[in-house]
Amino acid sequence: MKREYHKWFSTSLRKNMELLIFGHGGVSVLFFPTRMARFYDYENWKVIEALRPRIEAGELQVYCVDSIDQESFYNLNIPPRERIRRHIQYEGYIVNEVIPFIDEINTGSSVISAGCSMGAYHAVNLAFKHPQLFCKVVGMSGRYDVSQPIKMFRDLLDGYHNEDIYFNMPNQYISNLYDEALINQIRKLDIIIAVGEEDAFLDDNRYLSSELSKKGINNSLYIWNEEAHRPKYWRHMVQLYF
Repeated sequence: MKREYHKWFSTSLRKNMELLIFGHGGVSVLFFPTRMARFYDYENWKVIEALRPRIEAGELQVYCVDSIDQESFYNLNIPPRERIRRHIQYEGYIVNEVIPFIDEINTGSSVISAGCSMGAYHAVNLAFKHPQLFCKVVGMSGRYDVSQPIKMFRDLLDGYHNEDIYFNMPNQYISNLYDEALINQIRKLDIIIAVGEEDAFLDDNRYLSSELSKKGINNSLYIWNEEAHRPKYWRHMVQLYF
């Protein structure tokens, strides 16, 4: 299996950013890491190994990007408005640097936006805001409004709310989305949402699926046994949903 490491100075984030590429061709998968995780964790957790047959067959080329969650949503040393601003800069890095890089490496390929846990939030939010860039989005064990506390998981923005937060929380903006052009673009996506029946985020996932359906946006919600919020489950999910 072909494996490449890349690093460059991001003008969007003003720091060096790293990523790994697995495979030589096929559909591109933009794979976001879990909460405060790193670009190499899916490899370490054998999630990439679970995809080896399809990667080696040239069906998939997986791009494991890095996270800056510790500088944005999980940075308690800065005010919430700065946390969401840093997140928006991360989105700029993905859209303006990583996506063109993918097109340069794998020109003309379709792109899947995917992630697990916090990575699912990134994957889904990005795909819904920029649906023209993707053919499919896969959110596994995700949480789609990090400004709302859910059981033991706190509000990552400490009760603060502004337009930047609203427009980056799928479970807030989807229900109020009336731009038909954007809705029609989202309708073209193959949308897959997977979560465990004992996952704290189960209702959050059900809500997103329901709100999408109300907008006439087809989506598939898969509810797994147990919590299903760890690598041994994600190894199976990627085989089914990518």
